[in-house]
Amino acid sequence: MMIEAVDQEVFDVAVIGGGVNGTGIARDAAGRGAKVLLLEARDLASGTSSNSSKLIHGGLRYLEHYEFGLVREALGEREKLWIIAPHIIWPMRFVLPWVQGLRPRWLLRLGLFLYDHIGSRRLLPATQSVRLDRHVAGAPLKPEFVHGFVYSDGWVDDARLVVLNARDAADRGADVRTRCPVTRLERADGLWLVETPQGTFKARSVINAAGPSVLKVLDRSGQPPKQSIRLVRGSHIVVRKLFDHPHPYFFQLPDGRIFFAIPYEHDFTLIGTTDRDHQGGIDKIEASEEEIAYLCEGASRFFKKPVTPADVVWTYSGVRPLVDDGSGKPEAATRGYRFDVSEAEEGAPILSVFGGKITTFRTLSEEAVDRMGGRIPALAGAPWTDAKPLPGGDFAVGDVDKLITALRQRYPFLEAAWAERLIRSYGTLADDVLGDAATLADCGHHFGHGLTAREVRYLMAHEWAVEADDVLWRRTKLGLRLDAGQQESLRRFMAGDEAQ
Repeated sequence: MMIEAVDQEVFDVAVIGGGVNGTGIARDAAGRGAKVLLLEARDLASGTSSNSSKLIHGGLRYLEHYEFGLVREALGEREKLWIIAPHIIWPMRFVLPWVQGLRPRWLLRLGLFLYDHIGSRRLLPATQSVRLDRHVAGAPLKPEFVHGFVYSDGWVDDARLVVLNARDAADRGADVRTRCPVTRLERADGLWLVETPQGTFKARSVINAAGPSVLKVLDRSGQPPKQSIRLVRGSHIVVRKLFDHPHPYFFQLPDGRIFFAIPYEHDFTLIGTTDRDHQGGIDKIEASEEEIAYLCEGASRFFKKPVTPADVVWTYSGVRPLVDDGSGKPEAATRGYRFDVSEAEEGAPILSVFGGKITTFRTLSEEAVDRMGGRIPALAGAPWTDAKPLPGGDFAVGDVDKLITALRQRYPFLEAAWAERLIRSYGTLADDVLGDAATLADCGHHFGHGLTAREVRYLMAHEWAVEADDVLWRRTKLGLRLDAGQQESLRRFMAGDEAQ
């Protein structure tokens, strides 16, 4: 049965998927002057893109799999992304303890030398060898870990990266629609008809960036896939902080895998990730008891204070849609990306994205738009995203503390932690969040820990927040701090049950 044609504007491209790749593609295309439609079935960053290890990194372990091109590309992106989003991305000095009986020290040093030099590193400091018995990062570790290395990589608030890409796309003219699943795709009269519960849209092209659902979207289009994917589940645990210094750890395990222990939200430590082939649905992904125990046991190998499942205050899991390259172990599967583009004779083009990692989302987006630009003239503009800041990121790296101080001067009622969270979330747009508030009372109901009705209204009006979980776990991470009563009050407020 044919989809009924609708009388409305024709988009140059319909981007399906509101994760980091989809929003990055929408931003890039809108900035080239194209008329863009972005469709997300749930909330922005509600899947893989808010459930990462939250690192902007080259992927040190990928050197063992000889993925030098991927590592070089990712290393080249670290500082570019830091410069365009210094409020949500910042550098960290990772500590890699040497483990006797595993990879030899000379091999680790060689790998780190390559890591320092095969990418374009200008701002980040180089690797150093350290004695952990004399370094602050050695204090929480068991005494047998004496030697190690300190190297540079970056941290990102992954869900906010997605939202800010969508915000910039919308500011440049894109029509962003969340909770708008694509139920069917059909070619008609040289266009795509994109059927959704919010209506049927017309587009000259489609870019399928649906992540783990990429094959389902292709199936709805009738387009046979040329590439298969491997769904790999990555789970993380969060515990009360295990150390007081700012250094994250990169740990090696006897099974050949690695994991991270990272300072998280000031009072917590984030530990992950696992790599497990995922079977079944992708709507509700949870860490298994076995994965939780594995991460606890791994951490307990290194820290003086054992970590047990009883210490876990939160877990999260995401499914990575990796290119199926035939690798035996999930952790060996490539984190690179590939594109599947329909043939010219098939009519209106569709491009599907397979794989990728958060660090390379911008180059992936640029290449996807470049490829579609060969078929759709409106997408053929020059690349531009490597130098334009994301919303709120129009300030110099290293100036975060200055912004926090200035914000507290303008809004004296802000506590230090509250001001820091606002700058780390919104950057120079923090003033837009607070507006003309002169007192705490002017911000409306205070749900707790600096979350007020004024900020929630901003998130609903400008960042597509609809439900409480959108705010608690994606726009912020205050779900870790607000108690059950405070969270319920937020739910009632966002549902319109309370006039606050």
